[in-house]
Amino acid sequence: MAGIEEVARLAGVSTATVSRALSGNAHVSPATRLKVEAAALELDYVVSSNASSLASGRTRNIGVVVPFLNRWFFSSVLEGAQQSLLRHGYDLTLYNLSGDGDERRSVFEHFLLRQRVDAVIAISLELTESEVTRLHALRKPLVGVGGPIPGVRTLTVDDTAVARLATEHLLGLGHTRIAHIGGTLEFDLDFHLPTNRRLGYEHALTDAGVEIDPSLFAPADFTIKGGYHAAKQLLGVPHDRPTAIFAASDEMAMGSLLAARDLGLVVPRDVSIVGIDDHDLSDFFGLTTVAQFPRGQGEKAAEMLMEELAPSPLAELPATTPLPFALKVRSSTARPST
Repeated sequence: MAGIEEVARLAGVSTATVSRALSGNAHVSPATRLKVEAAALELDYVVSSNASSLASGRTRNIGVVVPFLNRWFFSSVLEGAQQSLLRHGYDLTLYNLSGDGDERRSVFEHFLLRQRVDAVIAISLELTESEVTRLHALRKPLVGVGGPIPGVRTLTVDDTAVARLATEHLLGLGHTRIAHIGGTLEFDLDFHLPTNRRLGYEHALTDAGVEIDPSLFAPADFTIKGGYHAAKQLLGVPHDRPTAIFAASDEMAMGSLLAARDLGLVVPRDVSIVGIDDHDLSDFFGLTTVAQFPRGQGEKAAEMLMEELAPSPLAELPATTPLPFALKVRSSTARPST
């Protein structure tokens, strides 16, 4: 097997330049990098991960921390991040914090502080000041996804605006008796997503001159099963049944569709339903939703981290970057029947 000296000789550069070029170091010109990569390819040269780590002080490994792994949204963000990191030659170590507080403390006080990851992506986790300080003290770049974190570059989601858009869609169709299926208190920890989505719903109603009716709110757990049971309670009332439901996630909206069917209701003739996320199955269900492009969120987070690992002295990097969202109208919403 060819060594680094042969690659350097063929490319006409020093072994140090070969090492920098193949490790992704920013201080190598594009032309030189291409020349080195071509020489390495011709000689079937493979970089030793141990040697590369010793030379650069890096492991080529990124730690990704998520609150749940068994939810479509988080796995989709993770997929986007993994694909982007792979293109940059980085491995990924996943830390799933779906357990208790001791598990989170152990990850941030021990695992991430060991010299096993070069940087960290925190997905939908509102990091504490001490967690951020520990990572920064070890010079481990950090990027957050989901909401603002002081001292950290983050991709932020305006959950209030997302919920307002979904509710305004129903209002625009002529609905006034709009129910909301939101998250329970146990999901209101990081970035207060359930609260912010309920606020967006309520602000849209208030601005439209529609009185807020507490009886039209039902809590659930962001699952199809939870949405099914919540929607059955809302749609099963004998009088003043809601003509529309805004669910705080697509999975709860899918559960609502199934509940309406089991009650003998026709969507959207008898009830319109809208969700949030643009789940992979939302098109199959004909579900109107507000897309959040989770895979794109993961890709963007990884790209931001690459900028942190090889910063340009002239680049002024923004502290927060707003994430896009868009209404996707399908067959689950329509004007209320008269």
